[in-house]
Amino acid sequence: MGTRKISSALAAGCPVVVKPAFATPLTMPVLEEAGVPAGVVNVAPSKSSGKIVDAILHDPRVRVVSFTDSTEVGRTLLKGAADNIVTPAMELGGNAPSIVCEDADIDKAVEGAILAKMCNIGEACTAANRFFVYDKIYDTFAEKLTWRMGSMKMGNGLEEGVEVGSLVNAATRNKVIELVNDAVERGVKVLCGGAVPEGPGYFYPATVLGDVSPDSRCVAEEIFGPVAALQRFSDEEEMISRANDTEYGLISYLFFGEMKRGMALCERLEAGMVGRNPGLVSDPAAPFGDVKQSGIGREGSHEGLKEFQETQYVSVEW
Repeated sequence: MGTRKISSALAAGCPVVVKPAFATPLTMPVLEEAGVPAGVVNVAPSKSSGKIVDAILHDPRVRVVSFTDSTEVGRTLLKGAADNIVTPAMELGGNAPSIVCEDADIDKAVEGAILAKMCNIGEACTAANRFFVYDKIYDTFAEKLTWRMGSMKMGNGLEEGVEVGSLVNAATRNKVIELVNDAVERGVKVLCGGAVPEGPGYFYPATVLGDVSPDSRCVAEEIFGPVAALQRFSDEEEMISRANDTEYGLISYLFFGEMKRGMALCERLEAGMVGRNPGLVSDPAAPFGDVKQSGIGREGSHEGLKEFQETQYVSVEW
C-alpha cells in the first residue's frame, strides 16, 4: 500500500511522512535499505494513530494526505484535512459485486471469482463480496465454486499447498463470524466452510453462502474475509439496481460472453473500476480509484502522479 503512494509522491518531487499500519510497522524501513536518501521518506510508526495523524494534518508543510483504509476512518481524516485545506486522496472501503451473466463461460467465471474473492483471503478493498448469478446457471456455478473453495487447504502459510492462511487479527475474524452467523439465522445455506477451526491463530475457512437473503448483513457490509455470498437473478434491471445499492463504488466484476451487451452493462455499474471477465484488475499503468463513498482520487498511471501536483497558469504579455 505504501509504495503505491510513495512512488507517485517521489516522482512528483515530494518528500513524504508515512505512518504504517499498526499491524505492519516494519514494512516501511526497507525503503531506506533500498537506497532512498535520508529525510525523503520519513517513517512515523505509532500506537496512537489519532494523535500523530492530527499533528501531521495540522502542520502547514503538509499539502496532501493519501490514505487507504475504511470509509469510516476516511471520513475522520477528511474532517481533519479541512482545517488546513489539505488535498485528500482517499482509497476507502468496498463492497464489490461480482455478476455472472447467462452467457458467461462458467469455468472461467469460477476461476475469476476465486481470484476476486480469495486474493489476500478476502482482506482487500477490491475483494468480491456479493455474487449475482443468473438463475439458469446458478446451481452449476454454485456447485463448481463450492468445490473449488471447499478444497482449499487452510493452515500456516509456510506449509506447502496452503491457500487459506490466518486473518490479520481477532477483530477481523470476529466480524466474519458475526456476518456468517447473521446470514445463517436468516435461512442462508452454508455450502462449504462456515465453522471456526480449533487451535491458535485467527483462521476461518473458505466459505460459500447460497441463496443469501438481500437483508443479510454480509450483503450490506464489507466482509473482509474468505466468504462468498451468492444470490440469484433473472431480471437484468433488478440485478443492476441491487449491484449499485451500496454506498461503496470501488470495483465491480462482470463475467459475460457477448461483448456489446457486456460493455453496456459495465457502463451502468457505479464503480471506479470494472473487471470484465478477469478476477484481478490492478495494474501500475492503470488508474486505481473509486466513486461514491469508496474514496476520492486515483493511484497509479498519470492520474496517480497528478494527486501530488498542482496546475499553475502563467499569463505572459509577449
